[in-house]
Amino acid sequence: MTDGTMMRDPARFWDKLSTRYAKMPVRDEAAYATTLERTRFFLSPASEVLEVGCGTGTTALSLASAVARYRATDISGGMIEIARAKPADAPVEFAQAGLDDDGRGATYDIVLAFNLLHLIGDLDAALVQIAALVRPGGLFISKTICKPTEPLSWKLRLMLVALPVMQMIGKAPDVQLRPTDTHEDAIERAGFDILERGNYPASPPSRFIVARKRA
Repeated sequence: MTDGTMMRDPARFWDKLSTRYAKMPVRDEAAYATTLERTRFFLSPASEVLEVGCGTGTTALSLASAVARYRATDISGGMIEIARAKPADAPVEFAQAGLDDDGRGATYDIVLAFNLLHLIGDLDAALVQIAALVRPGGLFISKTICKPTEPLSWKLRLMLVALPVMQMIGKAPDVQLRPTDTHEDAIERAGFDILERGNYPASPPSRFIVARKRA
């Protein structure tokens, strides 16, 4: 029987998946290493950073030693519990929170969102909330799976066919695969200028974007 309630409650979905998610290997280690390298380039010892949708904290724990303050949030309490239990070389403020909970007057030099925006239905509304968390002149750094273009590999075609079925039975989250240009246009509409872009990996395109908030 499909658990429709779970699919309407993303926090419950990710709580249920958290233990298995924590054991999953990084799918493309080279692409992930490039993502970390390019992100570190924009960090400084004085930076105050917020990562939204941090999952089990792997990226947060990799980057925290490069900045003055690192806060990492996720809507899933299960994910945050796992993140807090991991050894850390630098302190990370892990907290169960969504974008609504973070928007209480606090702002940051840099906001990160990795593998999150394709899980959000109303992208424009989410980016407005994110923009409110970034100080003028600050950065929004994200990586988002976007809509693949032709030609598609047979593995990718199979994944796209299976995804709706997996969603119906509560085994996959709601996903919005938007074209790359549509995704970038939304970021610019929210008040950002894009400084850097890249695909890590290239297929399906996982779009890495560094954007500066307009003053």
